Amino acid sequence: MIKSKAIRKIFITTMTMFILLTVFSIPMVEENNTLQVNLEFEEISSISTNSIYLFNKSGYLIKTNILLDDDSVEDKVSKVISNLIQSDTSKFSNGLFGTIPNNVKVNQIICGTELVTIDFSKEFLEVDVTYEKQMISSIVYSVLDIEGIKGITILVDGKNLECYPNTKEKLPLILDKSIGINKQYEINSRENITSVVIYYLENIDDTLYYVPVTKYVNDDRDKIKIIIEELTTRYVYEENLMSFLNSKTKLLDYREENDILFLNFNEFLFDNNDKVLEEVIYSIGYSVFDNYNVGMVMFEVNGEDVGYVTRK
Repeated sequence: MIKSKAIRKIFITTMTMFILLTVFSIPMVEENNTLQVNLEFEEISSISTNSIYLFNKSGYLIKTNILLDDDSVEDKVSKVISNLIQSDTSKFSNGLFGTIPNNVKVNQIICGTELVTIDFSKEFLEVDVTYEKQMISSIVYSVLDIEGIKGITILVDGKNLECYPNTKEKLPLILDKSIGINKQYEINSRENITSVVIYYLENIDDTLYYVPVTKYVNDDRDKIKIIIEELTTRYVYEENLMSFLNSKTKLLDYREENDILFLNFNEFLFDNNDKVLEEVIYSIGYSVFDNYNVGMVMFEVNGEDVGYVTRK
């Protein structure tokens, strides 16, 4: 077993280096004026990535990726959590940093069927009140990106974490993405409240990162209508958050069939080169996957297929 794992890792490393050398040996035939997008489009061999959610300088949780080449679910969860724990030397570029205080230890990780239990040391409770909700959201969203995990239970020295450490706001025993992330409230009534997750973009040092925002609104429309309206009418949601979706874009119709959500737009989904920007595809795609239980989003313009994105 040890020998096969070692051979596998050597193979992955060799293939990665070969691909990188091949890519960088190709001459550039035209100037590239587009921003780098922090996305994975293809997986190479058995190399896989996992999304984790880190703090930026403004306190938002930013989606970024780490390499996961571990075999067991326990090892994957352990690696995700270790990347969320702050350290004296930054593991990440562009000023991104972990959400869990650096003195927190992981006592135990137990993986069952679709459920993970993580037991942290007592220092977990010493998190600053300003960051406690974002810390929990970061753990939940990051771990739930691992395939097969549907819920998380958090323990502190063997006892269930029943509430946030400082505010004492109650927490469910099993945590999932309904906990929200980067929460924004735009409500004027306690009735008819809908939560919808929308992915915007932030430019950090000429690299684009995706930023999920859970919006709480008084709106009973289908969530896809809210998503598209927000991405078109709220072109700049906050000072540092963006959407690349043309404000003239209209969602003509939509339907869900066989685990696929079909979205049919007018021609303004295209950019000036008659193409659909990757930033548009993934902003909508990520938003759909956090709100709908589908495996693929198919994009159409006036009834013609123009692209798709699949859930990782």
